[in-house]
Amino acid sequence: MTILPRQIIPLGAASDMAHCIRLLACPITVAAALTVADPAAAKVFDTVEVRGALFIPEDDIRMTCGAEAGIDYLDLELQAVEDCLMSTGVFETVAVYGEGAALVIDVQELNTRPGRIDASLAYASDDGILAGLSFERYNLFDRTYGALSFEFSPAVRRLSGKLYRTEVFETDLDMGFEFVAGRDAYDDRSYVHESIRAEPYLAWPIAPSTRLEGGIGIRGHRLTDVDGDASALLLGEETDDITAPYLRLSLSHEYISGAEEGARNWQNFGYSVNVDQYYWNVGTDDPILDSRLAARLRVPVAQSLRLLVGFDASVLNGTDGNATRAIDRYFPGADSFRGFAPRGIGPRDDDDALGGNKFVKASLELQRDFGDVFKIPFQGGVFVEYGASWGLDDTLDGAIDDDWHARSTFGVSFNFDIAGTPASVYVAKPLSKEGGDETQIVGLSLQTWF
Repeated sequence: MTILPRQIIPLGAASDMAHCIRLLACPITVAAALTVADPAAAKVFDTVEVRGALFIPEDDIRMTCGAEAGIDYLDLELQAVEDCLMSTGVFETVAVYGEGAALVIDVQELNTRPGRIDASLAYASDDGILAGLSFERYNLFDRTYGALSFEFSPAVRRLSGKLYRTEVFETDLDMGFEFVAGRDAYDDRSYVHESIRAEPYLAWPIAPSTRLEGGIGIRGHRLTDVDGDASALLLGEETDDITAPYLRLSLSHEYISGAEEGARNWQNFGYSVNVDQYYWNVGTDDPILDSRLAARLRVPVAQSLRLLVGFDASVLNGTDGNATRAIDRYFPGADSFRGFAPRGIGPRDDDDALGGNKFVKASLELQRDFGDVFKIPFQGGVFVEYGASWGLDDTLDGAIDDDWHARSTFGVSFNFDIAGTPASVYVAKPLSKEGGDETQIVGLSLQTWF
């Protein structure tokens, strides 16, 4: 589940504006204002309120030209603050005035519809090499963010789109719409999976760090082109199309101590919890309850050293006595369980990975920030992961082993950034595994934009 801020802050053009307003030395400053006016005319304000800011952080606007609460301001000094902000070149209009006990800074930004178009090339352990094309624009419509992206490779095709509007119906609720379509035909699978879904949803920012979402959508997906020599379970699960409504409820909470906007916050204590509940195929003979939990904890240990703790758990159930299909079940491996290949663990029938109705994984990683190594930001860590994927509704009369079998791995990880291209590499060795598991010692993830 993606969390968008209450005030949509762009990653491209608007962040450049924010950088500009932080660093630009204003030719007219409050300190340079004339102060020969009558001191009795000075006013003291209890608060400083910024209005009209869409993309530039309000704290930057307050601090750039010295607008502070509890200070005596002459009218001439308020004019100096106004002139200083205008001199940054990122505002169309600026008005600075008193309103009761508040000093109001009312701005209108020049670039109110920043956006970008990107082409990208990425590599991920799960999907291999992916080419991508994406578009995003803030204020595509009034208070509405819009994005469209397409990813493709010989095995994967994905198209996704999103619209997100803040404060719909003039309330605290936000509204979004998500569209996702995809096709994957991996070489290590005996079938093709195609899916398309569309979902409008409402989002309620309960607090700055807590968010509740609820959506009602429709999904169509199918499992086709099953190889003739595939598992009898997969042959029996082949379906031309299942199109039905679904419900989603999601709750997320994130906390970072002493978080500063725009800062890395690498050394800060933090945690996050995400709970997602799906009810797929409503009104059909195949209703499925899909429950997912993801929790993360980050604990500073020493200077430039932190401990990362992760826990993931998912469970899938047919609510009407119906069996799940492979296109519903969980297939951990690669980035989701380092040390194993994509779809590398869980119930199998000979060479066919079948996925599991249940998945649990815990991870522990000690990570250090080495700063710049040869002018490249570099982080490294050591980790262990432990978990399993298990459970099937149909074991072909016991021919398939779907019991709990724990797997564990130990490895080292490296994260670095080369010329704006983030990369992540890990080397992992399974400590415990089962016969038939597919291992993958080295994993790589990187993406570059053009």
